[in-house]
Amino acid sequence: MNRRLFFCFLFIVSGVLTTIAQVVLGNERYEMYIPQLKDKRVALYANHTAVIGGEHLLDVLIEKSIKVCAVFAPEHGFRGTEDAGAHIAHSKDVKTGTPILSLYSGKTGKPSSASMQTFDVLLIDIQDVGLRFYTYYITMYKLMEACAEYGKQVIILDRPNPNGHYVDGPILDMKYKSGVGYLPIPIVHGMTLGELAQMINGEKWLPHGLQCALTVVPCLNYTHQTRYSLPIAPSPNLPNMKSIYLYPSLCLFEGTVVSLGRGTDFPFQVFGHPAMKGYTYSFVPRSIAGAKNPPLLNQHCYGRDLSILSDDEIAENGFDLTYLIEAYRALNMGDRFFTPFFEKLVGVDYIRTMIKAGKSASEIKDRWHTDVERFKEQRKPYLLYEDDAEETPYFKPGTRIQCPCIS
Repeated sequence: MNRRLFFCFLFIVSGVLTTIAQVVLGNERYEMYIPQLKDKRVALYANHTAVIGGEHLLDVLIEKSIKVCAVFAPEHGFRGTEDAGAHIAHSKDVKTGTPILSLYSGKTGKPSSASMQTFDVLLIDIQDVGLRFYTYYITMYKLMEACAEYGKQVIILDRPNPNGHYVDGPILDMKYKSGVGYLPIPIVHGMTLGELAQMINGEKWLPHGLQCALTVVPCLNYTHQTRYSLPIAPSPNLPNMKSIYLYPSLCLFEGTVVSLGRGTDFPFQVFGHPAMKGYTYSFVPRSIAGAKNPPLLNQHCYGRDLSILSDDEIAENGFDLTYLIEAYRALNMGDRFFTPFFEKLVGVDYIRTMIKAGKSASEIKDRWHTDVERFKEQRKPYLLYEDDAEETPYFKPGTRIQCPCIS
């Protein structure tokens, strides 16, 4: 009897282990890309998140005798410590001496002609969070454009999208194209960078219908319903999974007079304003690393603390306009609540209009529902991973992948 119980136990445990098999990142699959880099001059688009087993990909490549000629760095810099939108100068990696070419040191965000002559293959390994206004994909787009123009190969070492379990939000009206919105995609596009790069190529979104020579090294054991906790914070003001799940909803406050917690210990997890009276929760934005001059600096803000919510509850709510509408009504400022930046973030002109007209979050969401369904069909040919969000609730049982927490 005990023996039978023992074998039943082994069967159950083996089934559980199979179900929650560890996600293997693209950069861990050496056999898929190292042979393509031998005897080639390599440029790397990466930041501090490009880590394999505690070692940075740049160091790994050099240890494997790969000639890395340059590193292209995105917003927040190679080390991921700079403020949002900060001008970042070119530099050198202290450990390896590799030139670090900042794509936030000029006006276009594109690499110079001189830098494009220094390499044969561009290797991309960077952690994205799947939002239209998160700028890493825009830098990728501009690098793909340059590589298409100069005939360079692009290899993407893919990573999970922590917001990849759903698609939501309005499609960008291209008259609002900017540094925080570059492609006709929803606010939450639900794709990995590898998938999005394939869509850029396939839909011929590069100028003049250009396409780059693209290879994507996919993750293993990952689907769009896999719960994946990031091991490293992708940027200074997204310190934990709560902030990453709330980011789609709270980032819209960047286009208003309301603080979303920059300059506090809870960025993208709280919101408030000095005139939002009647709230018991309050915070004061300070000048800190990663937020040197935050909105409402040193002012006592009243509002809501969303960090007390569970990660599951936040993720299930997804892209939620109720926080924005609540703050708008609490302040009762009319159009002065918004700044001109709001339309660049949200990507359309009707959301401001509908909020001012007193529409609910669900009424506004109905406005973009058909566009999102059309986009989901449009992106299907470019998906690399199973996507059954419509047939299952949020995250299938047994697909929670726990990694070292970034909080």
